[in-house]
Amino acid sequence: MKRSELNHIIDQGLEFVEQMHFKLPMFAYWSPEDWQAKGPEFDEIKDNMLGWDVTDFGSGDFHSVGLLLFTLRNGNFNDSRYIKPYCERILIQEEGQILPSHTHYRKMEDIINRGGGNVMIELYGMNEDGSYSDQPITVTMDGQQVTVEPGGVVRLTPGQSITLVPGQYHKFWGEEGTGMTLLGEVSTVGDDRVDNRFYAATGRLPDVIEDEPPTHLLFGDYPNIDKLSGK
Repeated sequence: MKRSELNHIIDQGLEFVEQMHFKLPMFAYWSPEDWQAKGPEFDEIKDNMLGWDVTDFGSGDFHSVGLLLFTLRNGNFNDSRYIKPYCERILIQEEGQILPSHTHYRKMEDIINRGGGNVMIELYGMNEDGSYSDQPITVTMDGQQVTVEPGGVVRLTPGQSITLVPGQYHKFWGEEGTGMTLLGEVSTVGDDRVDNRFYAATGRLPDVIEDEPPTHLLFGDYPNIDKLSGK
């Protein structure tokens, strides 16, 4: 993805978050130069992949297949300094924009519609070989057990939530005609570098084409702060 596209997507996301009256932490607004001036007291942000995350899942068309995320807090699978057993994110989903079918090896999550439009979720169980199960799947939605047929679709309207456990494939898209949606994610520790299993091969973290300077950093940019800040 081009850096110019990433900059534009994050700027649009910030505008939408403001419209939804959701407040982000200070580091959501830092420039590369701001980051370069920060000391080791902020290492938790970098070590635990907090901050912005933009992906088109290798599609080349973010607005059709993609997602904008911001991780507010997270633990760490591999570093005992960070003892949080939980993660919190927001996800911004456009109308018709698809998050491809995937599940997680370790992460259990609640997805909450915080406001805006509706989100549709296609569900499958997983066989031992990773294929879709042909058996009905039971999930919890706001404390109610709901059973759907394989490939069944549930709708999350503002205020509704769903609980997903490892081995439950889920595919999201924004329902047409309902507008952009602000989703919340409350989960066990998340690490999208190692804990995703997509049903079809896809790219999770984009290769960035540096056609202009970044206005905000992605979590994958943290190792290159000096270079990206021009220092």
